[in-house]
Amino acid sequence: MLKIGILGGGAAGLAAAAFCKGDATLLEKNEKLGKKIYITGKGRCNVTNNCALYEFFPNIVRGEKFMMSSLNAFPPPALMAFLSDRGVRTKTERGNRVFPASDKSSDIIKAFASAVAENGVKVMLGTDVKSVEKSGNAFCVIGGNEKFVFDRLIVATGGLSYPSTGSTGDGYEIARAFGHTVIPPTPALSAIELSDNVKPLEGLSLKNVRASVRLGGKTYSEFGEMLFTDGGVSGPIILTLSSRINRFALRSEKLCIDFKPALSPETLDARLSGDFKEFHNKDLANILPELLPKAVIPYVLKQSGVSGSVKGHSVTREQRYAIGYSVKNLMFTMRGLADISGAIITSGGIDLTEVNPKTMESKLVKGLYFAGEILDVDALTGGYNLQCAFSSGRAAGLAASEEV
Repeated sequence: MLKIGILGGGAAGLAAAAFCKGDATLLEKNEKLGKKIYITGKGRCNVTNNCALYEFFPNIVRGEKFMMSSLNAFPPPALMAFLSDRGVRTKTERGNRVFPASDKSSDIIKAFASAVAENGVKVMLGTDVKSVEKSGNAFCVIGGNEKFVFDRLIVATGGLSYPSTGSTGDGYEIARAFGHTVIPPTPALSAIELSDNVKPLEGLSLKNVRASVRLGGKTYSEFGEMLFTDGGVSGPIILTLSSRINRFALRSEKLCIDFKPALSPETLDARLSGDFKEFHNKDLANILPELLPKAVIPYVLKQSGVSGSVKGHSVTREQRYAIGYSVKNLMFTMRGLADISGAIITSGGIDLTEVNPKTMESKLVKGLYFAGEILDVDALTGGYNLQCAFSSGRAAGLAASEEV
């Protein structure tokens, strides 16, 4: 019987252990399984997205084609059925996001842990892998104070985001040692830091706005909700935008915010003209709150070059145009993405051209498999990343079990 080693007890490692056949051992450095799963979705665990695969794939930012085989073999309905068979009811919320009905991420971990136990996999917690070598057809792994010898090895050690959960990039060094190319890890689904002083805007939440960045001759743009932090911006559209632009050098590039995307420049100009006439004796700084959040007004006035003390009746056409332009194109200078340790997911990892997309086996080293966040696969928020981890983990577990 094949001896299979699984490094990492996160989503991909648990799926690999739940579906592999053979004499398998899972080595996990933490004191419990699924530590990162536990904190996902603010402890509720957005486990997958209940949409058709043709809708699912466009939400994979990198690795869409690579993931087609494993996702077709284990799509969202199959994952939900797997959980249901183990007593975990799920519910679908806004945006087709799927959560356990209990709102407890621990239920997802328990379901996989029970499947791993049923499968007879030996789980060794608190076992930090110190080295991995291949001798002939066998993989020699030093974990904790023990030596393990495996016929097949699945590396599912995660990326670099949330290192407190054990994602410290250990698997990258293992991959490099076997000759694999590692695409430099970068933050994905991350806040964006700004060079401008936005402390006065901290906590300001905006709806129905558009954030855009022009890079490499292309404009990346997202519409929806965002918020200001003490040193930058975050929120749904910023997280998505960060995943689109994280492979560019962002320092000194401009982030553009359109506060009124539903209004054309002409419609906005007519609105401003009407407000200035209606409140003709008021200062400009006291008229604009009819249109914008008060905290934003100093930034709009500064960019437009118009004093807030100008009366409504004194605003010239050129000044009105400048104000309208700033409302729809308020510019901030980016310093870069927030540190990868706080990113929701890691972008980058094992070069996909060196991995078989059906089996997750290395094309360079026979018997070596990769699954989950360690791969250069990342998706948007909504349960897509966890589903990719479970699907790739299952594929690796099944393939590593096959006798040749």
